[in-house]
Amino acid sequence: MSSQPSNALRYAWFIVALLFPVALLNYLDRQMLATMKASMVHDIPTIANKADWGLVLGCFKWTYAFLSPFAGYVADRLGRRYVIVASLFVWSIVTWWTGHVTTFNELIAARALMGISEAFYIPAALALIADFHPSGTRSRAVGVHQTGIYIGQILGGFAGYAADSADHGWRWAFSTCGMIGVIYALPLLALLRNPETPAISTAESNDRKEHGGVIRGLLTNRNFILLVLYFTLPAIAGWVVRDWMPEILREKFSLGQGKAGVSAILYVQLASMAGVVIGGYLADRWMRTTSRGRIYASAIGMMLFLPALFSVGNAGTLTVAIIGLVVFGLGWGFFDCNNMPILCQITRPELRATGYGIMNLVSITCGGLGDVAFGWLRDRHVSLNLIFGSFAGIALLSVFIVLMIKPTKENAAA
Repeated sequence: MSSQPSNALRYAWFIVALLFPVALLNYLDRQMLATMKASMVHDIPTIANKADWGLVLGCFKWTYAFLSPFAGYVADRLGRRYVIVASLFVWSIVTWWTGHVTTFNELIAARALMGISEAFYIPAALALIADFHPSGTRSRAVGVHQTGIYIGQILGGFAGYAADSADHGWRWAFSTCGMIGVIYALPLLALLRNPETPAISTAESNDRKEHGGVIRGLLTNRNFILLVLYFTLPAIAGWVVRDWMPEILREKFSLGQGKAGVSAILYVQLASMAGVVIGGYLADRWMRTTSRGRIYASAIGMMLFLPALFSVGNAGTLTVAIIGLVVFGLGWGFFDCNNMPILCQITRPELRATGYGIMNLVSITCGGLGDVAFGWLRDRHVSLNLIFGSFAGIALLSVFIVLMIKPTKENAAA
């Protein structure tokens, strides 16, 4: 009898191990674009200015965002396994094709297709991890998965060196990563499985009917609306840091693409990896004494955003900028590993992927607008300290929002 829970937990962690490389590729394929900007703009002369580049960044986010609720709904209804594998396979083909585009319009089309295909992964993957992991390991399991994302971003930061290399170049980087993803989809399909669906009692079935379907179950849920706001506001700064920081450091401190990419990505992602480990452990431990443990852990991370964003905006040296990015990354880890676990506390299991998809819709749409707005503001020479100071104010507001979320006792104890 005792071996059955042990085997279940062992497979739950095996699921995380299987998805770790997928999470890595998911963000590596995205991040390379930001760190190889100068080479791509040189080879594709129809990219005319920074606003055009902001549109390249934004079109991915908008297609990704608009498809996310549908992607989550499909994962909730048809099962996570096939959605995850199909998403990896298709986005890897698109990544390979990105290495062969020759015009601005082709690049826009490739990024839009990338957004469509990648939209199906994160809601399904995080919901699958939550399905297999009990409350006592959920934040840590999500945190380990998110570590794959950070490593993908770190490797993407080194892509600037590949772009500068005469033997490789940016086209080689996209083509190689695309082929790796296509190959990995085959063993993933063989080893991944959906959780067993538990039998639903008549009382539980009647309760679900009483609470309604997706629209009524999510969009009329006060706690879910608060979580969407909390998930969105800090993410605007997160997307700008991820997409524009290599270019910011390159221009401000006269760095090459390789060093700018590494400086902008490596330290913040290493700090984020530490953040998900510490924040995940703290949240899981805190949940033993209060149902608000994950909320408190996430709020601590958000408080770290405040000094970090001021430091990044006002940095006079590269060292100060990197210190600010490290503090930002640590706070992001606390925030990132607890979003899906908090969602599990306020929604039913069959709504988790859809709920995360709706969160992505709002958050990434605003992130895309943030990318375009940042490019527009920089074209008009608006100072970085003013922009990042505004982001710090938004982070402070987010602390109050997350503390207003009230998880139900039943879901917190599940």
